[in-house]
Amino acid sequence: MYRIQTMNKIAAVGLNRLDKNRYQVADDFDKYDGIIVRSAKLHDVAFPKELLAIARAGAGTNNIPIDRCCKEGIVVFNTPGANANAVKEQVLASLLLSSRDLVGGIQWVKDQVAAGIDVTTVVEKGKSAFAGPELAGKSLGIIGLGAIGAKVANMAIALGMEVLGYDPFLSVDAALGLDIHVKHITDLDVLLRNSDYITIHIPYNKETANTIDAEAISKMKGGVRIINLARGGLVNNEALIQGLESGHVASYVTDFPDNELVGVKNVIGTPHLAASTPESENNCAVMAAQEISDYLENGNITNAVNMPQVSMPRSGRCRVCVIHKNVPTVLNSILNLFSATQMNIENMINRSRKEMAYTIVDLDTKVGDSVVEKIMQIPNVIRVRVL
Repeated sequence: MYRIQTMNKIAAVGLNRLDKNRYQVADDFDKYDGIIVRSAKLHDVAFPKELLAIARAGAGTNNIPIDRCCKEGIVVFNTPGANANAVKEQVLASLLLSSRDLVGGIQWVKDQVAAGIDVTTVVEKGKSAFAGPELAGKSLGIIGLGAIGAKVANMAIALGMEVLGYDPFLSVDAALGLDIHVKHITDLDVLLRNSDYITIHIPYNKETANTIDAEAISKMKGGVRIINLARGGLVNNEALIQGLESGHVASYVTDFPDNELVGVKNVIGTPHLAASTPESENNCAVMAAQEISDYLENGNITNAVNMPQVSMPRSGRCRVCVIHKNVPTVLNSILNLFSATQMNIENMINRSRKEMAYTIVDLDTKVGDSVVEKIMQIPNVIRVRVL
């Protein structure tokens, strides 16, 4: 029986995908095999030694200690694309909010009524203060053409916008899903110089922090409108505020407001709403449950952020799964051990991702504890599981 610890409220439609004969799900276990989490911060959580996997019901994983998980052989999954439509729709709303001062106009109407003014007598005179340009015919620069960015690109084409997309790691699947009118840009500076609107859809990490900084803003068109529904740290607050105050940046819509930004003129902050739809939460929960159960039961890894993608149909009587460092000799040492103990390999697969590697071996006989102990003694082996 596998135990799954939930660190947030997870949609029932996802948890129901876990076979009740094989899984116990709760939020108060002392020991557990897996975690399904949304936004709860896990950096200070002491993980039990039994923990094998963490599934993030969402795309971003900055709330999870990835480096520690690598060292302890804990696979971290996310759910790319499960919330893509929800985020795409909020990008549409953000484009409109950044362009037409709907927020200011709504507040102005309320203020007139509060002041005792018949609002019908002043709307024609007051509306000019909230006017803004249409989206059709304008250029939208998209930084990141993953599951979300690609949907945003196609939506913008349908709106009549010119779309410039920057992604140095554009996958074949993402490229095939793009409208033929999307211009794939290989130089970020070209996108910055030629976009009326810019939206950012990349993960936050050491390499992407402050992607939009003073230098980037200086290259942008005057009056540019910036949208950030990805992560707050992707945009440098100080540089952004300076751009807004000078008028070089016309508006900034962010799903990650903070005290420094709130109250700054032409900043529109929303409370991390982009993926907060019932449909998105259901999709993320279902995908997270499927990923973690396939790993726990079969050793397959799909959509991991710290391990290679590895999936193989079951064969033989026993499956051995080994997480190890991506260094020479480890794989040969594992295979030689099976050979020395007269175990026949039915099938196997090995993949690596940066410093991490993962090997699945299907055998025609069962594996005892002594073999597992010998594998663990191989230098650079981190974790061994027998399924």
